[in-house]
Amino acid sequence: MNDQAALRRDPNFTWLMSGGLVSALGDQFTLIALPWLVLQLTRDPLALGLMVALMGIPRAILILFGGAVVDRYSPKRVLMLSKHVNTVLLAVLAALVLSGQATLLPVALLALGLSLASAFSIPAGTAMLPHAVPAGMLAAANGAMMAMRQLTMLAGPLLAGLLFALGGDGSAGLQDARGLGLAFAFDALTYVLSAWTLSRVRPLAAAPAGPAAPEPVLRAVGAGLATVWRDRQLRTAFLYWGLCACVVGGVMQVALPLLASERLHGASGLALMMGAHGTGALAGMALSATLGRRRVVNLGITLLLVDGLVGLLLAPLGLVTHGWQGVLLLAAIGVLGGFVQVAVFTWIQQSVPQAMLGRMMGIFMFVFMGLAPLAAAAAGWLATLLSLKALFAAAGLSLTAAALLAWLFTPMSSLADAALPQARDPVPRPE
Repeated sequence: MNDQAALRRDPNFTWLMSGGLVSALGDQFTLIALPWLVLQLTRDPLALGLMVALMGIPRAILILFGGAVVDRYSPKRVLMLSKHVNTVLLAVLAALVLSGQATLLPVALLALGLSLASAFSIPAGTAMLPHAVPAGMLAAANGAMMAMRQLTMLAGPLLAGLLFALGGDGSAGLQDARGLGLAFAFDALTYVLSAWTLSRVRPLAAAPAGPAAPEPVLRAVGAGLATVWRDRQLRTAFLYWGLCACVVGGVMQVALPLLASERLHGASGLALMMGAHGTGALAGMALSATLGRRRVVNLGITLLLVDGLVGLLLAPLGLVTHGWQGVLLLAAIGVLGGFVQVAVFTWIQQSVPQAMLGRMMGIFMFVFMGLAPLAAAAAGWLATLLSLKALFAAAGLSLTAAALLAWLFTPMSSLADAALPQARDPVPRPE
């Protein structure tokens, strides 16, 4: 409770929280509108899978260098630049859709630009918090920020679904896609606002100085990779989480839009299911805050148990014929995922050297995102051969099997919460 009260009085956290709330809400509009736009332009699940791969693979590769750039130039500077780039790209995308001029090629190029910008914004965003709040408040700050993001995963899809229902989602052609264009325009506006709030954040005093001259980017990336590879537990955890992203994230990016298109109520049905997942994740984070560090044996066993249960809940999604069924399943999946998210990110932030935090988060996101786009492309191809029932069942059972094998044959089961960090002197430093 003391940490929560201190956070509310911390101006850095207030500005980060408010900017994160606005930006995350806008992102939810684009996360639904962009794959739906591609699906309406092509009417082809394989094209949707290839689009996800086009966005994800270059981002996954470049994110390694994004982390090194963050460590060299500071999270705030990199994050600010990425916000300006996203504003321009989203404004152009909105103009194309609203004018009825959107075609697959320019949409794909703009989507690629957004993806490449995220290769820098993701490690910058995840590394920003430890630079803005005292170390002793990091777990509480992570919990509050993640809960806020999950709240936007509830409100964002529901508001986006309403916008699509009123403005049109492109189901009848681009002349009926005004709602999609307004969604992109709204996201562009949120980046303008969040850039202003970020400008008010004053990073804390720097850690003790390292080498006089910054490392070259390639050498810095190599040092980060070597650090992960030498740490068996860190290496195992990163690879396992990447496999989970491959199984779940890749399939869900293709299969959920198809499920909404074939059996539910189009984009509004997709928004409803994603909103249910966000609601569940928010409840899971609240439960995590209530229980603190209480685990089933330890952090590793808890993670594996959650993944196994998520797989069992994912498998029957292919049997859904009514919206309420998908809502219940995705809400339950959200609760389980939300329960462990705070602990995972805090563990990473507190288990690596501060000077390498940007690179570590970049490597984590590289592993996490690198396989998912390939899986999405494969899922798009499989969706042309298999039924949705078979596709979801295969993904769910694969995740449960991966958790079981990780428990039997890897160090994941011995993963423990990081020791509480020493408090850092919260003295602002000049930009």
